[in-house]
Amino acid sequence: MATETIVWLLPLPPLLAFFLIVLFTNKSKALSHSIGVGAALLSFVGSMVVFFRALSVEHFGEGEHIFASSIPWLPTGDTFLRVGVQIDPLSAVVLFFVAWTILMIFLYSVGYHNFGQPKGDHDHPGLPPHGATVTDAHGHKHTVLSVEPMYSRFFAFLGLFAAGMYTLVISDNLLTLFVGWEIMGLCSYLLIGFWYAKPSARNAAIKAFMTTRVGDVFMLLGLAYLYSATGTLSYREIFYNQEVLHHLAETSSHVFGLSAAGLIALLLFIGTIGKSAQWPLHIWLPDAMEGPTPVSAMIHAATMVSAGVYMVIRIFPLLTADWHGHDLTTAMSVVAFIGTFTAIFAATIAVAQNDIKKVLAYSTISQLGFMISALGMGAYIAAAFHLVTHAFFKALLFLGSGSVIHGMEHGVLHTGNHHVDPQDMWNMGGLRKKMPITFWTFLIGGFALSGFPLVTAGFWSKDEILADAFAHGHWAILITLSTAALLTAFYTMRQITLTFLGEPRTKEAEHAHETPWTMTLPLAVLAVFALGYGWVGIPEHFPGLGGLLPNWFHHFVGATLLEHPEAVEFSPIPLGISLLVALGGLTLGWLVYKDVKAGQPDPLQKPLGVLYPFLQNKWYFDEFYAFFVIKPMTWISEEFSYKWMDRQLIDGILHTVAQTALWIGSSLRNYFDKPIINELLGDKLGAYWTFQPAGRALSKAQTGRVQSYLIGAVAVFLLVAAALYLFIF
Repeated sequence: MATETIVWLLPLPPLLAFFLIVLFTNKSKALSHSIGVGAALLSFVGSMVVFFRALSVEHFGEGEHIFASSIPWLPTGDTFLRVGVQIDPLSAVVLFFVAWTILMIFLYSVGYHNFGQPKGDHDHPGLPPHGATVTDAHGHKHTVLSVEPMYSRFFAFLGLFAAGMYTLVISDNLLTLFVGWEIMGLCSYLLIGFWYAKPSARNAAIKAFMTTRVGDVFMLLGLAYLYSATGTLSYREIFYNQEVLHHLAETSSHVFGLSAAGLIALLLFIGTIGKSAQWPLHIWLPDAMEGPTPVSAMIHAATMVSAGVYMVIRIFPLLTADWHGHDLTTAMSVVAFIGTFTAIFAATIAVAQNDIKKVLAYSTISQLGFMISALGMGAYIAAAFHLVTHAFFKALLFLGSGSVIHGMEHGVLHTGNHHVDPQDMWNMGGLRKKMPITFWTFLIGGFALSGFPLVTAGFWSKDEILADAFAHGHWAILITLSTAALLTAFYTMRQITLTFLGEPRTKEAEHAHETPWTMTLPLAVLAVFALGYGWVGIPEHFPGLGGLLPNWFHHFVGATLLEHPEAVEFSPIPLGISLLVALGGLTLGWLVYKDVKAGQPDPLQKPLGVLYPFLQNKWYFDEFYAFFVIKPMTWISEEFSYKWMDRQLIDGILHTVAQTALWIGSSLRNYFDKPIINELLGDKLGAYWTFQPAGRALSKAQTGRVQSYLIGAVAVFLLVAAALYLFIF
């Protein structure tokens, strides 16, 4: 089968799985998850075939030697808007990690929804009965929901989610990329609010949907501007065309001194701010933890937030169209600032979070900031490299956190104490012995996130970003990202220590239990990539290792651009910074939390003072938006729009029109209908007595019998035929 045909078919299996489950198999749990996993497996096999065929093509990339196919879609006058598929080096490596992570998440989901569930029990595994109210250690109440009635629906939505991401990756234009983008936005709403009977889940789903819509509106404006300026949205016709890029760079947008290329890139980038949860539209992502853990992994690693960074990497030629390799342009500076600030901002919040999944959520926001910052300063390869490595180790960490939570829920079920929050790390401890597979794989993922030197993928990709900042003299970015990396290592070791090391701090932790193979196998597979994937991107001049392995990632992905980016020269300074922040942060995190006992407050509370609740409450951004955005908009909608605009102004106009119409109707009745129609024509001229008998006579023709009407129709037909015959002959 031709490679292009396989590429066209990649989104089809999960899309068909969605329809099959919704329409036919929703009452069968086993059949539904079998269809879902089978569909993910088919797309995985197709993706691997495409990826390895791409590796076998000599000089793959370079604007020409790629897999591409398109068809005419919408007529636009003399031409057609074409849509199609395209696999170049960038989309090939993204397709690789998307296929692996999606398959692992589907397989993991089977165990996630079935582990710890006694036969005949229809409730969420390890939790009290459906509808029960649980109070966590912080006094927050949660409602337990039945999972089995929605089991099939979960795999249906997950399939549609996967189809959206595959569509986005294989697209050859920004329009169908936007289609996949919006499919994932819908699925995130459906899956974050999967347990919709829980108020916090409903609110989180709405929050995610509305926040990302803000970014999507600006993205749509960017697409419209780009199409009006170029007449196309095709990657090859824009990003591989120097004349088009030069024209956009030289054309002024008349907005803040930006070129047309810069303004379009920023409008599209605002879509990424929403989708990839960058400041200030970051607020939806931590609340997205209300969804099932596989959804968290899907959003944070395989699809949703990765899509935002992928889009900015894809439009990199547009973002840098008026850049000459020296000082950053205005558009690039904005992107670099947003990414850099987000990296340090989210890292500070993660330090003070106690929910095991929310720590990882803020970690995701921070790591995405690293990628966006890299793109803003022109580090194309480094951003793409960190995108891929992050997808593997963050999927591993989220699935590992779900395994921990299920292990804790087993302890909750054993003790019967449903007031213990199984996601609060202060209720854990000592799980290393209870859940060894989860511990070791989570440790690998945590070390990769921290950038543990040499042996983890995260070290190589994060070090490349710092090296690029150092090589080009972006000192503010280098210092800020280094501080964020230090905090990352610290809160990661804090999480590992509180969760796995020491002694159990609750009875529930003492009775925790390892999860089944359907959950631990994906952890083991992802752990391999969290360790080994970084070796494909080792700098060529790295001491001792650079000469042993070629920098395959740089050479392969760099071929996506018209001009292959040059690798930065090796320097021991950024390497030393990477080693210092990674090892220093990990050591400090272990020293601070290694002796934490049950009931002991966070050791950071005393040294941080008033700053601790500030960080724990996420810089009070939710409260800020509630007071300065939601409250004014609510007042405008209720007081201004409804009470004044709707009830007084609009209703006043409508009531005036209605009263006028009633007056006109009454006048016509009194001065025209009664004296003229009724009295003059009806009574005096006898129209009533003329038409009434005629009406009664004609009414007899309406018998209500079909046979009578058919006879009449035949008679009329014969009369007309006879008349025509006489007239013609």
